Amino acid sequence: MQETHGTSPSYVVHPIGVVRSPRSVPEHDRWGGVSSVIELDPERLRPEAVTGLEQFSHLEIVFHFHLVPETAAVTGDCHPRDRTDLPRLGILAQRLKERPNRLGVSRCELVRVDGLSLHVRALDALDGTPVLDIKPYQRLFQPEAETVREPAWLHAAMSRYYSP
Repeated sequence: MQETHGTSPSYVVHPIGVVRSPRSVPEHDRWGGVSSVIELDPERLRPEAVTGLEQFSHLEIVFHFHLVPETAAVTGDCHPRDRTDLPRLGILAQRLKERPNRLGVSRCELVRVDGLSLHVRALDALDGTPVLDIKPYQRLFQPEAETVREPAWLHAAMSRYYSP
């Protein structure tokens, strides 16, 4: 904990790695075929930090939208993807990169572990993106839900997001 603004504490988080991706410009779609490498920082993690990770098929990556200036953060509502044909939604009702803390969370496929290099597929993060944390995806930690409620327009608007 660093300093306090009003009643909210402020935190400093140090990246544990960086994404190496063929994409360096934000794009809305076609992340499914993107292969990337997460290079973990040997100054922050020892080699045994990844022991057993290869047993998992997917990872959850927490990262920082480093190319989004703090002044661009949305604190109210806007149209998803800047599409006026979609309803205005509050920033907390969408996954927009211009979030108040500019944090992203993404699930991707773990292709292989090579020392402190994690080869992944379908990680929607740009080249140079700071990685803040990595967790193995475990269905056990997902709440059981008989049905998931989502707006009807969402699937049409996002249908190409993970297409190759």
